[in-house]
Amino acid sequence: MKKSTTFFVIAIGILCTSVVFAQGWKKSLDTDFTLTQNTYSDSWAGGEAGSISWVWNANGVFEKQFTPKFNFKNTSKFSFGQTHIQDKETKEWAKPQKSTDLIDIENVGRFTLGAFVDPYAAFRIESQFLDASVEGINRYFTPLKLTESAGISKQFYKTEKDEAISRFGFAIRQIITQDIVTVNPDETETNTTNDGGFESVSDLKLTLSETLQFTSKLSLYKALFYSESDALKGLPNEDYWKVIDVNWENKLSATIVKYVTVSLYMQLLYDKEIALSGRFKETLAMGLTYKLF
Repeated sequence: MKKSTTFFVIAIGILCTSVVFAQGWKKSLDTDFTLTQNTYSDSWAGGEAGSISWVWNANGVFEKQFTPKFNFKNTSKFSFGQTHIQDKETKEWAKPQKSTDLIDIENVGRFTLGAFVDPYAAFRIESQFLDASVEGINRYFTPLKLTESAGISKQFYKTEKDEAISRFGFAIRQIITQDIVTVNPDETETNTTNDGGFESVSDLKLTLSETLQFTSKLSLYKALFYSESDALKGLPNEDYWKVIDVNWENKLSATIVKYVTVSLYMQLLYDKEIALSGRFKETLAMGLTYKLF
């Protein structure tokens, strides 16, 4: 797993560096940092405890029309944050707990032939920086989900700042996990599962005003085959992998002053193999934002 992790980090670095410094690209890259802190004196009455929360985000879109008939677009999202909480009685600070963690890199090549729909091919990497779900054992870049897909796409709307585009096609996924074998001493092993099916991805980007922007991404995936299906036969969850996976992300951003932004992020996830009900995440934040280009 160490070799695959190193390769993954190097691949991300090469990809980002080559895109950022390449000529002729339409580039957008911004990063923001949000910090919330509160502290109470020893004489404070009421049972409150101090806390520190911080979140870092980076979002980039890199696009180039290489020829009149081929367009390439890279969309990259990175997030990481932690929360530190103080004990009410001892006033000692506990170990930080992860609050957000995301690596999402998507590359889409469209053959812009001028027809009603355009053929496309895509490659997406989804992971996280740190898996600390087991006390005392830190695992990095796991699980790692790789998705290769191809099909047809339709661009419904396109301006300099806004876009509405959907695509539908066949996809194959590899999910690589670093599973714990023993805890003390900690030993892990790398396991890979594969599946394939249909994917649908819709992206919307709207500039509502000079200071207000809305983005939305809806991803649907329906598996038709799964490498572990035989091992699940006879179990209560044997058909869970057949249920459609949903990932719906929405973000509303408002620029207050040049370097200060307020954002509302909402995400709805549904994957029956992970949880029987949907999972919802909502984040309201104000922080410093810097647009690199």
